[in-house]
Parts: sequence; structure tokens; C-alpha cells
Amino acid sequence: MFRVGSNAACMACRNLVSTNMGVRFRVPLQKLHPLSRAIHHRYSGNANIQRPPHRTAARYFTSMSRLPMRPPKPPPGSGGRGHQQQRNFWVARLAARLLRLRYILLGSAVGGGYTAKKTYDEWKDMLPDFSEYNWVIPDFVWELSEQIDLDKLAKALPEMEEIAKLLPDFDKIGENFTFLKSLLSSGVSLGSEVKGASGLHLLLETSGDPPLKATDSSAAATQDGSDKQYKKSSDKEKIDQLQEELLRTQLKYQRMLERLEKENKELRKVVLQKDDKGIHQRKVKKSLIDLYSEVLDILSDYDANYNTQDHLPRVVVVGDQSAGKTSVLEMIAQARIFPRGSGEMMTRSPVKVTLSEGPHHVAMFKDSGREFDLTKEEDLAALRHEIELRMRKSVKQGQTVSCETISLSVKGPGIQRMVLVDLPGVISTVTAGMASDTKETIFSISKAYMQNPNAIILCIQDGSVDAERSIVTDLVSQMDPQGKRTIFVLTKVDLAEKNLASPNRIQQIVEGKLFPMKALGYFAVVTGKGSSGESIDSIKDYEEDFFQNSRLLRDGMLKAHQVTTKNLSLAVSDCFWKMVRESVEQQADVFKASRFNLETEWKNNYPRLRELDRNELFEKAKNEILDEVISLSQVTPQHWEAILQKKLWERVSTHVIENIYLPAAQTMDSGTFNTTVDIKLKQWTDKQLPHKALEIAWETLQEEFARFMAEYKGKDQDDIFDKLKEAVKDESIKRHKWNERAMDSLRVIQHNALEDRSITDKPQWDAAIQFMEETLQSRLKDTESVIRDMVGPGWRQRWMNWVNRTPDQHVRNETKNELDRLLKLHDEHTAYLANDEVTTVRKNLEGRGVEVDPVLIKDTWHQLYRRHFLQKALSHCNLCRRGFYYYQRHFVDSELECNDVVLFWRIQRMLVITANTLRQQLTNTEVRRLEKNVKEVLDDFGEDMEKKTHLITGRRVQLAEDLKKVREIQEKLEAFIEALHKEK
Repeated sequence: MFRVGSNAACMACRNLVSTNMGVRFRVPLQKLHPLSRAIHHRYSGNANIQRPPHRTAARYFTSMSRLPMRPPKPPPGSGGRGHQQQRNFWVARLAARLLRLRYILLGSAVGGGYTAKKTYDEWKDMLPDFSEYNWVIPDFVWELSEQIDLDKLAKALPEMEEIAKLLPDFDKIGENFTFLKSLLSSGVSLGSEVKGASGLHLLLETSGDPPLKATDSSAAATQDGSDKQYKKSSDKEKIDQLQEELLRTQLKYQRMLERLEKENKELRKVVLQKDDKGIHQRKVKKSLIDLYSEVLDILSDYDANYNTQDHLPRVVVVGDQSAGKTSVLEMIAQARIFPRGSGEMMTRSPVKVTLSEGPHHVAMFKDSGREFDLTKEEDLAALRHEIELRMRKSVKQGQTVSCETISLSVKGPGIQRMVLVDLPGVISTVTAGMASDTKETIFSISKAYMQNPNAIILCIQDGSVDAERSIVTDLVSQMDPQGKRTIFVLTKVDLAEKNLASPNRIQQIVEGKLFPMKALGYFAVVTGKGSSGESIDSIKDYEEDFFQNSRLLRDGMLKAHQVTTKNLSLAVSDCFWKMVRESVEQQADVFKASRFNLETEWKNNYPRLRELDRNELFEKAKNEILDEVISLSQVTPQHWEAILQKKLWERVSTHVIENIYLPAAQTMDSGTFNTTVDIKLKQWTDKQLPHKALEIAWETLQEEFARFMAEYKGKDQDDIFDKLKEAVKDESIKRHKWNERAMDSLRVIQHNALEDRSITDKPQWDAAIQFMEETLQSRLKDTESVIRDMVGPGWRQRWMNWVNRTPDQHVRNETKNELDRLLKLHDEHTAYLANDEVTTVRKNLEGRGVEVDPVLIKDTWHQLYRRHFLQKALSHCNLCRRGFYYYQRHFVDSELECNDVVLFWRIQRMLVITANTLRQQLTNTEVRRLEKNVKEVLDDFGEDMEKKTHLITGRRVQLAEDLKKVREIQEKLEAFIEALHKEK
């Protein structure tokens, strides 16, 4: 670079430095280099010297003048001149060396870079063009490369020595190309193993060398003459060697990719477990599928009354029974999560599986908080059992399949995000034990899901059976005749290859030439050896080994991207998300229009009411009912006791009069009366009275509860709750049981009250007489009413109302008149007629022409004597008003012996004490227990959606329900769309 004038420049520098430093040289000035002389004269103050003619030296001098060197000063007269010259000499010398080193390095770098670029271009021209062999690596690898962490990948890549081992033998492949060209030029047939252009294409794709340059015809002819010496068998062996070498190379790359994928999967799992700050993008992706799944769950329960159809995309898995649908889903979910059976129907209802990526491999139901660890066999067994139970529970009595959807989510590292719906397998014949409409029901369920224009149909076909036996392909071709949203999957390819006499039939299937249906893509998979105990990893290994050794892939019948469930899951996921992005915004607009229609109807029909759905209305009714129950505690004790006492006497008065008082009073003896009364009261207290008292208390509590609910109903209460409140009241009363220990304590209290006979003061005596008079008058009125009905109307009523007696009433009236005469003659007659008295009455009546039965005479006598006795008892009651003085002093007087008054006082006191005891039990215990029962009933009703739907009905409720659902769907769709845009 500095070849010209370099020596002169160096000498000039040395002369310049020597001159300025004052060093004395013996060389005369005339013998110096011209450049040196010029420098000397310039710095010596001589400006008239001419520029030397050497241009290179002048340019170099110009560059030298730019160096940061201090110009020399005229020598002063001081003594420090030698030290200054010495320092300037070292500075100039160092600058010269640095200048020379910089240009040397710069020149070396430029020259080396040019040489390296030229060498790189030569090597690049020598390398073959691999763009023709992209088919060797499946498409999903390029998609996976976008997700792989490049830093981690760079560390995981093999060394150059390992890569060199993987490269094919280019010399050998070049020889093979020469051999193939000679075969094609000479027209030698390649046999049945390679057919036409396809075989050539396969062989060309095998090689890694660039195409050889074409030679002239004479050279080719010479080469052809030498190749004709090979035999046909050796040609086939050569072709087989090429194919095997191709497969070995492909498998090496495949193993490398699988190892990288495994390492990347572990890295992604670690990243997902880190703090949220580092995985914002992954959180968006994970929540995206969860948002979409929630929308589908809401839509599955939504009753579209406004023609709002669910057209959101999902992957619908259909296939013939035992075609391998469930196994394909398990391979995609990477876990054996579904129940299995040998030849029997296991999928009895649609199962929606939401797949998403997560740090742990777990599964969870929509309506349950339990997580099933899919890495543990006991959790897997529990999950399969739970799915089977839910399926059987969803099937109604007398049916085989159900349309009720079971929602399940599965998360795990490396799982593709999508939503799949596994449908019951299509059957051709209804077998024993199935409902008669099972076949039609399965068809209707499958059509309902496939009619969705945005649903992706994953059609599963068993490869081990004859294609002509397929049912599902005809069904799929009807629902998607153009095949724009159908993906065809051929299962059990290992059995198909073993059983089929012509493997080309498999090629026809995956190319869409055998079945009448069309599809977006065709895949061939192997889902294990048919054993239910196989793990997912063992199935993957078996599938990989099969396709590595299968002639289907080796002979070009199947392509690499068409095999394995991994490629299938990637393709289905891509298709799913593409369909979602194309249709979700349109579906959001549909629900927005439906929401507007519903809101308009509500404003027109219920302008002043809040939009309360069924659950909110139930909560409102629940609070009102609880308020009504609490109001029972505000009832005063006086009110409780008055009601209880009145109801108790109404219930037991008949027993007291008929079974205790009348039998005892008719004895006409004070001692016998008291003995009879004590015995009958004791029997009554031990057996009947406590039960009757508790029944009355319970009925009183019910009536008061119903009364308060009726009062609330009149206070602008919503009548939409009437049915619910009535059901709650009935169920609460049905569940309520009185405390059994209360009956025992009540029996003791009643027994003690009835044993007491001591009336302490005159007011109690008067109260007992008043109670007795009211009771006897009431019974006397009832008895007279019975007698009037027996004998018919009197003469006044017959004349005024123009009515006549019936023949039976006429006989009764004649019998009554005859018995009245008997009572007048015998005022102290006993309660029963003697037989001779019955005969006398009968004969007297027959003498007047009245035929009468003895039973009728006795029946009439009973009512007449009852009236006669009650009248006498009332008269005696009036006499006893002044008998308290004699009672208190224990005087014995036949006329003022008022034992019946004491009896009624005992009864009255028992009623008061019983009412007080029941009131205490009601207010202290039973009201609270009733309130607890009401809460339990309300809680049970709140958990039973079917019950709430039956009890809270009406257009207003349904409209509010639809509004809530549509709003929720629209909001979740908008959130999903926003997250989807952020992911883009």
C-alpha cells in the first residue's frame, strides 16, 4: 500500500527529528535526501526552498504535519535545552510506531475480509439447493420454531461434529444420480416398486446434492452403454438402498426435532410456573380459550326464543361406534381420561373438552372445584369413573343416550388450545338393552352439532374395517358436501396395513378418492394396540415405530405431515382458531341485536320493574318468607294462649261431655260421680289428651304462619311468589316435628292440673259456673237441632212455609210424643229404657196405626233424654251459684252438692295450664325450629334449579332470564374478541 516512496519518507522523518533535536551528524546537507533537505530548510526558517518533485513524499509530509507534535522552538539560552530535546525525540518515535502499526492492522483486516468473503461465496455455490426438500420436515416444525426460545435452542443444538455425522454421503448420492440418469436415458424399466414420475420424484427428493450438470449426448450414450451391464435385480436393490437412506436421514432429523421439542416443552413448563410478570403473553393465550369455553357453556344452557342460534366454532368429533373417536381425543389431550368398554357403547352423552396449556397436567369439571392430576393413575381412574357416572345420570329413564352436555377442561404443557365435543358413536342397528329410538337420537344429536356452519367436523373412520360399512361418512357428506370444514382421520392404520391385501386402498382413502365425502385434510393415525392399559407415551412410541417401519410412508403412499396424532392436533388447532377469528365478531353482532330486541320488550311491558332473573326473584322471596317467620315471634302471649285454649276446648269438649260428664252425672250419686270422673280423666290424660294438645298447638302455629303470609300478601306483595310461598309452607310443615320430650312433660302437667279440686275463691267458682253454663247451653242447642231434624217442621213452619213431614219424620214425631209423656210421668228416669218400656211404647204406637222399630225408639229416647238431662243440669247450675259457701265448708246438701261445677273448674284450669305450657313451647322452641326448617327448605329449593323453574314462572321471569343470558354472552364475547386482537 505504501510501496512508493516509503524509504524516502522514513529517512525524511529521521532527518527531521535529528535536525530539530540538535543532534550533530557528519553527513553534509548536500548529501541528504531532497525531502530531508526541504524539511531542514523549512524548520530552519528558509522559505525559498523549492518543493521536491516527489508527490508521494509530499503527501506523506502533509499527513505527518497533522500529528499532534509540539513544533520546535528556537534554542533559548537557558540550560534546560538538552532535557527538552530528549523528551521530544521519544514522543516522535512513539507516534511513528503507532502510525505504522495502525495501517498494518487495517490492511490485514481488509485483505482478510475480502479473502473470507470470496471463500464463503465459493462454498455457497458448491452447496446444494435444499428448498426442494422442505417436505421432509413437516409444516408444524416451522410453526414450532416461532414459539421456541432461540437462546435455549442455540444451547440445545448439537455440535458441528454431530451435524457432520447426520449429513448424507454426497459422493454416493452423486453416483446414484449418475446411475439414475443413465437408466432414464436408456429407457430401462424400474419395475413395480417405482411407478412413473412419482418414483422419480421420490428418488430426486431423496438426495441432498444439487443436480448434476447436463452432459452432451455423446457422453451420455457412452455412460448408458456401460450402465446396460447391470441386471434388473441390481437396479431394484439400488432403488431400495436409496429409499432406505432417505428414510434413515428423515428419521434422524425427526429424532432431533423431537428431542428439541421435548426440551422446549420442559422450558415452557418452567416459564409457566414463574411469576406472572414474566409470562403476560402466555397468560393471554391461556385465558383466551377459557373465555371462549365459558361462552360455549352459557350457550349450552340458553334457550333461544328469538331465533338466536349458537354458531360459534367448536371441533365436533363424529364417527361410527368403536371407530376410535375416544382414543384420538385422548391422544390429543395426552391422557386416558374417558371410560372404555369392549364393543359396548361408552359415550352416552356429548362431552365438551376444553384443551389449554398450563404448567400442570390436570382436568376439572365445569361445576366442580376438584382437580384431577392426570399424571397419577388413581386420579385418572377417579376421573373416568366420574365421567361414566355423569353420563349415566344424564340419561333419563327408558333412554340410552342423552343430549345433555358434560363440560370438562384439560390443561397441560404443550397441549394445543381448542374446544372439542365428543359425540356418541353412530350405530346401524339397535341391539338388546337399547331404547328403540337410540339410532334416531344419535343421528339427531350429531346433526344438531354439525349443522353449525362454523363447526369443524373431525370425521373418524376405522381403517381396519371395510370402507363400505362406514355410516358416518354419508352423514358428514350430507352436512358438509363441499368439505370446507371437515378433517378426515383414518384410525387403526396398523391393522389396516396388516389386513388389507392392497395397501393402495389406504392411499385412495387419504387422497379422498374412495369415500364420497370431501375434506380439508386427511390424516392417518395409530392409537395403540387395543389394550386399555396402555399409557399415552407407549402409544406414541408404538405409533412412531410403526410409521418408521411402515411401507406406507416408505413407498410414498402417505406423506410425513399426514401421519401421527401430533400433526393431527396441530392441524385441527390451526383450523379451529382460523374459524374462530373469521366468525366470532359476526356472532357477537347477532347477540347484540338479540339483546336490543329483549330490552325493547321489557321497556314496553314492565317499565317500572327491575330486571330480576329467577335467582334474584328467589332471593327476594326468600327474604320475605323469612321476615314472615320472624313475625311469629312478635305474637303476644295472651294471643297465643287465647287461641290455644279455644281450639283445645273445641277439640276435646265432645269427649268431656259425652265420655266423662254425662256418664258420671247420670249415676245420681256423689261418690260414684267423683270416682267415675277421676278414672275417666286419668285414662284420658294418659292416652289422648297430650296428643290432642300437641296437634292443636301445631295447627295453631301453621294457621298463624299462614295468616302472617296472607297479611304480607296484601301489602303490595308480588303475586309471582304465591306458588313458591305455598310450596315452602307445605314443605316446612311437613318436615316439622314437635319435640317428643315436650309430650311427656305436658302429660305430667295436665295430670297434676286435673287432680286438683280446690277452688280457692268465689271468682273462680263463678267462672267455672259460667263455663259450665256456656258448655251446657251449647250442647242443648245442638241436641234440639238434632231433634228438629228428626221430627221435621212444626205446625207453624208447615203453615208458613208450605212444607210437610216425610213418612220417617212422621213416625219419629209420634215416637217423640209418646216418649215425652213417659218422661213427664218419670222425671228421674235413667238414661236407658227398659225392654218392657220399649214394648209398651211400641204397642201404644201400633194402636194409633204407627209401625215403629225398637231401634228407632231407643235412638229417639237418647236425644230426648239428653235434652231433658241438659235442661235439669242448667237448672242445677243456677242453684250452684250460691253453693260456694257450702263447698268451702264441706257441707253436705243434696240440692247444693255441686260436683259437676268442680269438674268443669278442673277442666277449665287444665285448659289454661295446657295453653300456657304450649305457648311457652311455641315461643321458646317451636317457632325457632320452624324458622330453621323454612331456611332449610329455601336452601334446598335454591339448589334445585328445576324446582325454582317450576315455582317461579311467567313471561316476566323468562324475559329477565333471556336478558341476563344474552348480556353475559355478549360481554364475554367482547372480552374474548379483545383478548383475541391483543394476541394478534
